Amino acid sequence: MSLSESSSNITSSGSSRRVAAVVSVHPKATARLFYIDNIRVFLTILVLLFHVMIIYAGTGSWLYTEGRQDEITSLIGAWFIAVTQAYFMGLFLFISAYFVPGSYDRKGAGRFLKDRMIRLGIPLVIYSWIIDPLLGYILKVWLQGSRILTWKDLFGHFRDGSLIGSGPLWFVETLLIFSLVYTLWRSITRDRPVNSTGESKFPRSVSIALLALVLGVAGFLIRLWLPIGYNFKPLNLQFPFFAQYIALFILGLIAYRRNWLSGLPDKQGRAWLVIAVVLIIFFPLLAIAGGSPEPFAGGWHWQAFAYALWESFLCLGMCIGLIYIFRRYTNRQGVLARYLSPNAYTAYLIHGPVITILALAARDVALHPLLKWGLLSLTAIPLCFALSNLIRKLPYTDRVL
Repeated sequence: MSLSESSSNITSSGSSRRVAAVVSVHPKATARLFYIDNIRVFLTILVLLFHVMIIYAGTGSWLYTEGRQDEITSLIGAWFIAVTQAYFMGLFLFISAYFVPGSYDRKGAGRFLKDRMIRLGIPLVIYSWIIDPLLGYILKVWLQGSRILTWKDLFGHFRDGSLIGSGPLWFVETLLIFSLVYTLWRSITRDRPVNSTGESKFPRSVSIALLALVLGVAGFLIRLWLPIGYNFKPLNLQFPFFAQYIALFILGLIAYRRNWLSGLPDKQGRAWLVIAVVLIIFFPLLAIAGGSPEPFAGGWHWQAFAYALWESFLCLGMCIGLIYIFRRYTNRQGVLARYLSPNAYTAYLIHGPVITILALAARDVALHPLLKWGLLSLTAIPLCFALSNLIRKLPYTDRVL
């Protein structure tokens, strides 16, 4: 999940032709992209808001939910969850992938994989096999009363078929898998010059619309067999969304080679932002027209097809629109941004236990669910970043976090 690695000289290895090919494909812009760091912070905060909303609105899956939702909370929660789900993890994968080719070029396959295993693999294992089982035990004690910690509490998830990638760490697992596939592809094609112009025009809106159409159709077809809600339990991966995730990761790789981010025209960015806003406003009408939520999840239903298209167009619209906004207005960092940016990754890693324990502590507080969502979010966000800052000061954490 390394989104901002400092530039370094390319060491000579292999033939001079291969080194020349590597050098020729680096984008000309070498200045730090502060707006990308700021997008990463924004997405991390959005992940927290998303999971806290699941706790109080009951739409989605989380370790603990309140179960006291009124109709207004359920409707607003479903709207927020659907809109956020449509783009935020795809954009996360896009900006993560954007830094992968340059990192691989500088380090080579061996050091690139080693760094990936340290930065992604270590948190993945610690969370999946230590933190998540302990959190489940804490939840049982809190809700059911004191009980002795048993081996089943720690290792029962293996018996249930869950191997790794629990909770929000599915994203770290996915990024690690995609990085391994990218390394394999680069190793297979290592004798070929990297095909790139170095600079190229941002794709035309017609091409983007066609891609959105293809992604929508692909999502609809996948959900004929694997409807929304399906989870591949051993790895905790929700395959109904993976057409988007794979496509956005690949687009991030291409965007680096062709320097698309700096080439995005303001007019095109504004246009796709408008499209995204219209689609967000349109969602309640789609939900009302579709009636029951079940047909939207998948199968031979017009609702499933319409939802898949809505999701894909909103995804690309929000990705392009947010990149335009952040590049134009936030390509700098003040004191707060410089504090938040290096702590975003660790905040993402620890937010699951933080929001769950805070929600448990507040479960007897008699407030409207949406008000509790807002208050808990206002508490959890600064707490996660503050704890992240403390954790990153511990010995031996600098290479991982």
